[in-house]
Amino acid sequence: MEAKKQQSSVVRIIVALVVLSAVVFLAGRFGLIDRLRDVDGLRAWFQGLGAIGYIAYVVLYVLVAVFMLPASAVTIVAGITFGSVVGGILALVSATIGASVAFLIAKYAARETIVAKFGQNPIFKKIENGVKENGTSFLILTRLVPVFPYNIQNYAYGVTPMKLSTFALVSLITMAPGAFIYAYMAGEIVTHGLSVNILVQFAVAGFILFGVSLIPKYIATKKGIQIGK
Repeated sequence: MEAKKQQSSVVRIIVALVVLSAVVFLAGRFGLIDRLRDVDGLRAWFQGLGAIGYIAYVVLYVLVAVFMLPASAVTIVAGITFGSVVGGILALVSATIGASVAFLIAKYAARETIVAKFGQNPIFKKIENGVKENGTSFLILTRLVPVFPYNIQNYAYGVTPMKLSTFALVSLITMAPGAFIYAYMAGEIVTHGLSVNILVQFAVAGFILFGVSLIPKYIATKKGIQIGK
């Protein structure tokens, strides 16, 4: 029985590696990797797609989340391409969908493989114990405080008993300030250029982010949570 489980895990790892290799190959073949590094190119590409560009952006963000790629540039592109407000909303929704897809992969599609490979990883163990002891409060803390790599959290929480609805809702709320502000400010700068008004908006955004940063400290103090150890 144990041999069958090990064989199944090996097969899943091989399949995962084959899929990952295929995606990376296709991404390079069609220039997706280069596009991720070229903000101007991404903007022109999405605008050229018309209405389908919105769907393409969501798909792109999901791929970025699933394969744990840097998402900051993709967030900024939303504001540049789709406008300050629409871009901010689109970036936030796309980031939430991407995180949720990674969460579901960990929970249902590749749970055994992920646990076998990363189960003893300190980050995974810390999140597992944190959820067990503090529930949703721990998720809020780790989403607001960059103690653990953001994309790794998506998979780590997927192997805990946490429900998708809880994970998605908390992720949506906690990602809102950063995702919306980055996309919004990028759109404003491209549209109106640097001005006194933009600098004032930067200052306001700074105060908002500072205020958000105080939330996890309050929760940690009230709950007695120490995520840094």
